[in-house]
Amino acid sequence: MGAIRLCSRSACRNSAVATLTYVYADSTAVLGPLATYAEPHCYDLCDQHAGSLTVPRGWEVLRLAMPATPAGPGPDDLLALANAVREAAVRPDGAAPGKGHPGQGQRGAHSALEAPAAADGARRGHLRILREPS
Repeated sequence: MGAIRLCSRSACRNSAVATLTYVYADSTAVLGPLATYAEPHCYDLCDQHAGSLTVPRGWEVLRLAMPATPAGPGPDDLLALANAVREAAVRPDGAAPGKGHPGQGQRGAHSALEAPAAADGARRGHLRILREPS
């Protein structure tokens, strides 16, 4: 999960809730929900600056529907996180790619993450495996 993105307007320290993109060929500004990733040619805006957006004369503003509540992490996000942890556990040299020498900072040999035998909320290091209710 990334850090909370701030409004792109100078001196504004509020959290961003919308993303502004310009389509120069069509003289259009598109204001929509906060993009998943920060893009170099887009601007993240807080609620106040998104609401008071003005564009140059002759330009059009296209306002996309904004969600009433921000979306939380979904099952796909959690699966991606679990897969990343599994890949890190399987890495043979024990070091993160591009970080130091193999074996540096290694705490011990780990095999791929597996569900423990008969346990309802078993722990493995800092992770906890919770069984889905049947």
